[in-house]
Amino acid sequence: MAKSPSANGPNGNRERDHRGRFAKGNPGGPGNPLAARVAMLRSAIIAAVDDKDVAEVVARLIVQAKSGDVAAAKLFLERVFGPPLPVDIIERLEKLETLLEEKKS
Repeated sequence: MAKSPSANGPNGNRERDHRGRFAKGNPGGPGNPLAARVAMLRSAIIAAVDDKDVAEVVARLIVQAKSGDVAAAKLFLERVFGPPLPVDIIERLEKLETLLEEKKS
């Protein structure tokens, strides 16, 4: 019979218990090492932008969408209305609306 694999991995890593869970006192992973940098960059961008800048960017996006830029139209519509609903939800809603109309008549 084959020997079952070690929960500690092939190198005999002793940072895990017999069930493969991290052992007590294990500090865990480093997390997201770039999170602080990303937060700093976001803060810098927000500090550099004012309401007028945002309005100008949105106005330009609308111009591009109206001129036929599909990517601009998609971005604009998804930001205003949210991502599209799955088709099955729309079909179910239409059926429910039909049933409601039938009950009213």
